[in-house]
Amino acid sequence: MTDHTPEPDPLDSDEPEVDDPDVFAGPPQVSDADMPETPHPVNWNLLSAHDLEQEWLALNRWVDWLRHTYGLPASVVPPFWHHHPELVWELSALHLHWLGAYDPEQNASAAIGWHRDFADARARLRDWVAASGTRIDRDRPTRQATWPGEEPGPPVEDVVIADRDAEFVQFVHTQVRSRQEAEDEFYASLDDDLDVDVDPMTGEVRE
Repeated sequence: MTDHTPEPDPLDSDEPEVDDPDVFAGPPQVSDADMPETPHPVNWNLLSAHDLEQEWLALNRWVDWLRHTYGLPASVVPPFWHHHPELVWELSALHLHWLGAYDPEQNASAAIGWHRDFADARARLRDWVAASGTRIDRDRPTRQATWPGEEPGPPVEDVVIADRDAEFVQFVHTQVRSRQEAEDEFYASLDDDLDVDVDPMTGEVRE
């Protein structure tokens, strides 16, 4: 008996052609440019005006995510943390630690290590907040001890802030403008001292 079953059409097959160069190409190659940047320490004292703005915005977004995700009270993360350097440095370090712990190249146990350190950081944050006196709806500068021979600081007074987000935007603008002015003065001094023309945006010496 003759078998009339039609031969399968090779063009209908889902199997790749053996002479297709992509069959044995392996996984797609990922360049260094495609990889996320490795987290690095942020020294807030040395950032350029542009980098300062970017870091402020990134940290603010992360802190907002953190307080909502973990239901943190104002006694741990107050609305006006950005006015207190002790809180900025602590939260910045915690943010960088989080970025490192959740890096795709990190080992699986890094996340639990971050949470262990997060518990320690919350205790420190409570201490910083209690010492500073900042509150949910008002803020005041952290009290500074006056050492012998120093001029006493201005009186510490509470300031009521009705719109936290709008105040933060204005705060960042002021910080960036101040840093930009300091940079401009620095490059202007180079022009005067070296008698060269320095690009204030890049720091390069122009012909």
